[in-house]
Amino acid sequence: MPNPTTVDEYIAGFPAERQVVLQDIREAIHRGVPHTDEKIRYGMPAIMLGGRYAIHFAGWKKHIGLYPVPRFDEPLETEVAPHRSEKDSVTFPWDLPAPLALIERVAAAIARTSPGDSP
Repeated sequence: MPNPTTVDEYIAGFPAERQVVLQDIREAIHRGVPHTDEKIRYGMPAIMLGGRYAIHFAGWKKHIGLYPVPRFDEPLETEVAPHRSEKDSVTFPWDLPAPLALIERVAAAIARTSPGDSP
């Protein structure tokens, strides 16, 4: 598939059952970071906050990833920790239900810590 230019195009490039999961994750991120724009950045969907990116999500062969995900205060970090695959990445396997409530809380926590474009 050619490089997508919109998040809708990105999601449409996956098999139908994976499109549903990606759309659910997209919606969970938007519930956590409402009233934001989105675009394709580094070849993956990026949810923007204050003109800067807040969080990316991407589908891969074996998992869905969220990037960058900083370390959080407790108790959120304890919930995120089992999903960490790298210092600033979390992943969720395709064959398990995506933890949408956790993804929403992660997005909201990122939004609270993002400097946005305020002075």
